[in-house]
Amino acid sequence: MEFIDTHTHIYEPDFDQDRDLIIQECIDNNVTKLLLPNINMESIAPMLDTCTQYPQTCFPMLGLHPCDVKEDYKNVLQRMFSIFEQHTFIAIGEIGIDLYWDKTFIQEQKEALRWQIAFAVEHDLPIIIHKRQSYYEVIDILNEFSFCKLKGIFHCYSGSVEHAQTLIEKGFLLGIGGTITYKTSKLDEILPQIDLQHIVLETDSPYLSPVPHRGQRNKSSYIPLIAQRLATIKQTSIEQIAETTTYNAKQLFKIY
Repeated sequence: MEFIDTHTHIYEPDFDQDRDLIIQECIDNNVTKLLLPNINMESIAPMLDTCTQYPQTCFPMLGLHPCDVKEDYKNVLQRMFSIFEQHTFIAIGEIGIDLYWDKTFIQEQKEALRWQIAFAVEHDLPIIIHKRQSYYEVIDILNEFSFCKLKGIFHCYSGSVEHAQTLIEKGFLLGIGGTITYKTSKLDEILPQIDLQHIVLETDSPYLSPVPHRGQRNKSSYIPLIAQRLATIKQTSIEQIAETTTYNAKQLFKIY
């Protein structure tokens, strides 16, 4: 049985004191690959260092998180794109629109998303979409690229069945993480109607820990807890969850 965490920030300072131990815990729990979305310019170096240290386990992405989009986003993206030529990245992410905390740079967020989608299309890479209180804004921009064959993941999916179907039709997988274990989650009503071939697993560690670790630092070794809850909802085995979601991730990111 093999799992992939398609979304973890294990390069963040939260793990500086015990990263070796955390990765060994992952391996011990059959979580064999960790996929690392970027946040901003400052996170690129520690992310790449982590991937260099654990080359068979950790794989980097490149992107500007919407919460880090400011008035200088064009300069930041140009610098990121220049770094792209120097390393191998498996995706562009995480990118998107976040209107939960601050709407000051909404126009800049939209334009940064356009730039990064276009870059991903040019290089035939998946995109990892961060969406918070911005579903329709994100969909409007994705619709601008309807002439392209988009692919990627909608990170931390929590929307309706109808929204899920729209995203699937556009070529996206749904990232399911620790929130599936929360009492307030509606995923137990939604996921029975979504085929497993459209789902991947993620933690967003160190954030969004699953029950019974909610409120504590999240770890990629908790992926089996998410998988078990998904298996219960889908009325199947955890082995089937592992097999299908791992296959989905390997196909999307071309990591075998």
